[in-house]
Amino acid sequence: MNQTEKRQSIHVTMMGIAQVMSTRSTCARRKVGAVITNADNQILSTGYNGVPRGWLHCINIPCAGATSPSGTNIDACEAVHAEANAIAQCHAIDKAHSVYVTTMCCVSCIKLLLNTAIQDIYFIEKYAQSERVIELWCKGNRRMIEMKGPIINIDAK
Repeated sequence: MNQTEKRQSIHVTMMGIAQVMSTRSTCARRKVGAVITNADNQILSTGYNGVPRGWLHCINIPCAGATSPSGTNIDACEAVHAEANAIAQCHAIDKAHSVYVTTMCCVSCIKLLLNTAIQDIYFIEKYAQSERVIELWCKGNRRMIEMKGPIINIDAK
């Protein structure tokens, strides 16, 4: 890299990793990835949305919620959300500071995140319930930052 080239920000880097994680999703409805970091920007955990371990993947045999419009019929969807999977996999959730998620959290996930030390949520795509999610998150005096995307091109060809 020559001196005129700039290094990408840590936020772009982490969101790029979240986008790569989204490619592991087994949800037929939406692919979402998440990365949890500590205050030193070290990765603590990653996650993506998909059915519980051992279940048949929704991309192979769609669940009852697979064809529902975004933000509706959520209880029919069998996927565990990316944020919930990242929290479940995080062995130091008390050290968590930021989460990078490709799609803004739903109300259930925002409540899970509010019960952690996470202060900042970075996202690319808004979600159907965004007003309520923002209201809940900001009520806890925390920051939500929208990033312009896509951060990286992950089209599989």
